[in-house]
Amino acid sequence: MAKGYWVAHVDIDDMERYKDYIAANAAPFSDYGARFLVRGGAKEIREGQLRSRTVVIEFKDFATAKACYDSVAYQTAKVLRDPVSTGDMEIVEGYDG
Repeated sequence: MAKGYWVAHVDIDDMERYKDYIAANAAPFSDYGARFLVRGGAKEIREGQLRSRTVVIEFKDFATAKACYDSVAYQTAKVLRDPVSTGDMEIVEGYDG
């Protein structure tokens, strides 16, 4: 079964307040078995334009990735993120070739 992923590109306007979001998303990520593959870090943009921070989170499958995003716990955490950051995020199904 193919895994599911959240792929996000984010600009953070207030890191101190963003830390509240990080703390709040810990519980739903734990509940849904999320595993960070990329969480910021050094990068070089080779083509196009991206936001300053890239995050890739792995889930056991696509359905679990969607369920985590739609959960009340994550949506509650997201309310803390929205006023202090701008981003693009997609949920994608991995390749199970």
